[in-house]
Amino acid sequence: MHPILLLFIVLFYFGILFLISYITGKDDSNTVFFRANKKSPWYVVAFGMVGASLSGVTFISVPGWVQNTEFSYLQIVFGYFLGYLVIAFVLLPIYYRLNLTSIYEYLNQRFGKTSQKTGAFFFFVSRVLIASFRLFLVATVFQYFMLDAWNIPFEITVTLSVLLIWLYTFRGGIKTIVWTDTLQTLFMLFALIASILIIINKLDYSFLELIHTNNYKKYSKIFFTDNFNDKKHWIKSILGGMFIAIAMTGLDQDNMQKNLTCKNTKEAKWNVISLGFVLILVNIVFLFLGALLFIYAERFNITIPVVEGKIKTDLLFPEIALNGNLGTPIAIVFILGLIAAAYSSADSALTSLTTSFSIDFLDIEKKKENQQKTLRKKVHFGVSVLLIIVIILFRYALKDNVISSLLQVASYTYGPLLGLFAFGIFTKYHIIDKWVWIIAILSVVFTYVLNINSATWFGGYIFGYEILIFNGLFTFIGLYLIRKK
Repeated sequence: MHPILLLFIVLFYFGILFLISYITGKDDSNTVFFRANKKSPWYVVAFGMVGASLSGVTFISVPGWVQNTEFSYLQIVFGYFLGYLVIAFVLLPIYYRLNLTSIYEYLNQRFGKTSQKTGAFFFFVSRVLIASFRLFLVATVFQYFMLDAWNIPFEITVTLSVLLIWLYTFRGGIKTIVWTDTLQTLFMLFALIASILIIINKLDYSFLELIHTNNYKKYSKIFFTDNFNDKKHWIKSILGGMFIAIAMTGLDQDNMQKNLTCKNTKEAKWNVISLGFVLILVNIVFLFLGALLFIYAERFNITIPVVEGKIKTDLLFPEIALNGNLGTPIAIVFILGLIAAAYSSADSALTSLTTSFSIDFLDIEKKKENQQKTLRKKVHFGVSVLLIIVIILFRYALKDNVISSLLQVASYTYGPLLGLFAFGIFTKYHIIDKWVWIIAILSVVFTYVLNINSATWFGGYIFGYEILIFNGLFTFIGLYLIRKK
């Protein structure tokens, strides 16, 4: 596919986003930017959150993960659904009852200002890293398949990508995101289904014929039950997925900010529960696509791309879509789907990071009214610059499959949030607030030490993403030790 055509697709797509931004951003007040006036229809939020939850990482990295892990990722997704039930029936009622804008205001009301800032800090670090992971992957694809042909540096690619997001979110904020995410989810799902149909047709299989082939069966194992020490064991994966969902969605300002734009608790619950069902179905389709990609690559001798001496299974989907002799239609579909999946998560991350920093660290609501909007816009720009810097650093530091790296980071950075909220909700103790940040940092350190020594200490046991549970537990125990007597 010619780079000029790719560029035209990107510009056309962002033209649509800017149109939506213009319509939704006429009122650029902080109330609209942070809360969308609490008037978002729950079904619009739910549909848009499908794209935001999946992201460009899922669009490329989940199919690329199939070679080494088969369909084991689905075990984690089943755990996600259990986590969404906890969010719907435990967390959302609290957030709505307290009428929160930033969910970390709960920690201030429950424990004190240091707890609020500690929770917000760990969210901020987590979301910067996760958003950077996701944009890094997309920028790598654009660089490898389009911009290298024009000798444009990776740093310029990243800067332009973040600049485009900043431009269409700086006025309407979360109100714009609710509607742009809906469009982007639609594009992503269309691209997913269209890609599968085109590849199956090229392989000359029907759907039923394909799933009965040995080539498909070698990728399609879902449940791993044999070796409990294996990080893919089903119990560990489901538990890990459950707590990842609770932490990365329910205790995450990015995801909860959209939920809090719904009119009431009932609609927010419907949003989360329906999202859980849809994500299971969509991830099944993504994993099926992954099996198709490796079958196609083997049939037609397509080599998995190598970047700087490293095999990148993340790039197999774009390699086949853009250079796999499937024609221009799949290339166009792929680019639209990739952009939609990537930017539906990155734009909301930029908005939520701006919200959290403004409220939790700068106490923006206590500033003079004529200062609030200016301050918010400065924070919005500053966060954009930070994302650019972190993404560029990833180019030289990231080694693993992107989704694997993303979930590993989440296991460390979301643990203190899990422990803080659990202690606040399930106990009545008050704590010495000024020591909370020390407990949180020690919890991450203890978790890291436990993780790297688990095989030696526990007879070969290797932690999967259930390490997040122990991270939260360390925080919970630490808070108990500093309770007021």
